[in-house]
Amino acid sequence: MFGDVLRTEFLKLRHSRVPWISLVALALGPLGLALFMWIAAEPARAKSLGLVGTKASLLGLAATWPAFLTMFTEVVGGGGLLLLAFVIPYLFGREYQEGTAKNMLTLPAGRHLFVVAKFTVAAVWWVIIVAAVSLETFAIGFALSLPGFTSSLAVTALLRTLELAGVAFLLSSFVGFMALLGRGYLTPLGFAIGTLALGDIFSHTGWAAWFPWSIESLLSGTLGPQVATLPVGSLLVLLLTFLLGVAATAAQLRWGDNTQ
Repeated sequence: MFGDVLRTEFLKLRHSRVPWISLVALALGPLGLALFMWIAAEPARAKSLGLVGTKASLLGLAATWPAFLTMFTEVVGGGGLLLLAFVIPYLFGREYQEGTAKNMLTLPAGRHLFVVAKFTVAAVWWVIIVAAVSLETFAIGFALSLPGFTSSLAVTALLRTLELAGVAFLLSSFVGFMALLGRGYLTPLGFAIGTLALGDIFSHTGWAAWFPWSIESLLSGTLGPQVATLPVGSLLVLLLTFLLGVAATAAQLRWGDNTQ
């Protein structure tokens, strides 16, 4: 039964433009970083074109592979949380927006199967996007002829990217619950923005390693010194957050009122 549900969820995406739009959205990140790298490498030429080359120097940007890949991992970490706030609500909220929730809820299958299937589709969707954008990033880096490339640097950056992508996905389970609760897309988006703001606040306290939405910034180094590895306690917090989010989503789908 789960295989049929999962197959149906993938089939729903066949003619949808949203996967392509989400790919383009994250793919814009490396293009923006490429512009910063070019400005840092060619400040005089950038200034002649009206670009703010001096700002790049003041920010300490260096047109090198280490700097480029470090910023890319930050894009995957922070941008991934916002992108998943669209992807997961689309999978759950479209049932209500398109009026198909009543059909889904009357099928002879456990409602928890739909939750697991939708999160599985979201995970596959997210992995494909991250893989595609990672390839784009390395292609751009080689096209710019950035100095400082080594195979060990590439492997380290890819592992950190996958780690941040995984953390972003684990933090997004409650977005599915918010999509069902709000019967659409705005409520989960507001939730995602709110948790990002709270993560920023807690990252400046001693509780950063224990507050789920601060852990992402600790790992990426966007709001302070970057940690090499997450403590076991933080990993347990992330896992518990994900499981609670999935359970809350399943409970809402099982017992929430449907007015269609």
